[in-house]
Amino acid sequence: DYNGVKLFTKGGRDAKEEVTTFLESLIAKVEPASIQSLSFEEGIKQNRIELIDPFNDYIDTILSMINTEAIRKRKLRIVLDPMYGVAKTSLQTILVTTRCEVMVIHDRHDTLFGGRLPSPSTHTLHRLSNTVVENGFDLGIGTDGDADRIGIINERGEFISPNQILALLYYYLLRYKGWRGGVVRNLSTTHLLDAIAHDFGEECYEVPVGFKYISAKMEEKNALIGGESSGGLTIRGHIAGKDGIFAASLLIEALSVTGKSLSQLLTEIQTKYGAYYMVEKNISFPPGQKKTILEKMADQSKFPAFGLPVKRLSTLDGLKIYFENKGWLSIRFSGTEPLLRIYAEADEESTATMLCNKMAAHLEISPGCSPDCD
Repeated sequence: DYNGVKLFTKGGRDAKEEVTTFLESLIAKVEPASIQSLSFEEGIKQNRIELIDPFNDYIDTILSMINTEAIRKRKLRIVLDPMYGVAKTSLQTILVTTRCEVMVIHDRHDTLFGGRLPSPSTHTLHRLSNTVVENGFDLGIGTDGDADRIGIINERGEFISPNQILALLYYYLLRYKGWRGGVVRNLSTTHLLDAIAHDFGEECYEVPVGFKYISAKMEEKNALIGGESSGGLTIRGHIAGKDGIFAASLLIEALSVTGKSLSQLLTEIQTKYGAYYMVEKNISFPPGQKKTILEKMADQSKFPAFGLPVKRLSTLDGLKIYFENKGWLSIRFSGTEPLLRIYAEADEESTATMLCNKMAAHLEISPGCSPDCD
């Protein structure tokens, strides 16, 4: 299930589309019978494989980019859940170095990730949430297997969505650190970022789903931050790819510098920009149904009445409907599994749910859903 190749290029960024397209063209020409193998040990002996250990440089770089003095003074109590992945060593080192009190759960080395999906979400961080509340911690941090995405639990034991974290960090960098620059998001990520950017005289750039598009647009526009609703984000000046360790470190700095709790900071943002609620439905469907779904998505004249005035449509990636004010609805097929992803955002959760439900009913999709389908 996890087989495949993920390519990073210089600077730690996802390979650009032209790079992956070029490599795919080369792969298509390869005859399977001509492929030769080489053992890892032999590759080392022949100097065809180079081993590096960037741990110290990586940790020292992050420590140099955050306000360690403010974090030391705040003395935060934090629970870390690396989900049996790689974050324990790196993030724990940063937290201990900055004098945070740290409790670690799910920290053993386990290539099967404890028998569950190593993705930090409201469905997988129950123990982290309970541990924060039962022991009075300030924050819970969960990371996925390779620590490029984070899931956050606030002091009340509530899961804080990646959209909220992305908005909070962008707001913190602009409002409290005085940094400047635009923001890049994919089309399924909160438009709260647009509101924050506009408030500070910056631009928000929308790209298709896929972090390589975020990296490319950030490089093109010299944007300050870029991210997606699945939990990955990157910040200018660090590596150009997703890094949950740095994101978590910067979040801890935000709490320390402002002296506020996570709930207080999010309340500050909501008071200033209003409420943004997102609903996501991941709906499974038989492979033979995809053509019919695409036809229904293309026939916009038969769309249901959503009760909201439509501002414009986009086919940048699937279909996205922009409504007047802050509402929107996105429909796209997953690139990795047989799922149709329907996202909606509005100023009320009931409105976002209604938008998703009406579109799902219109497309007449079988009701089989993933665990995060409401």
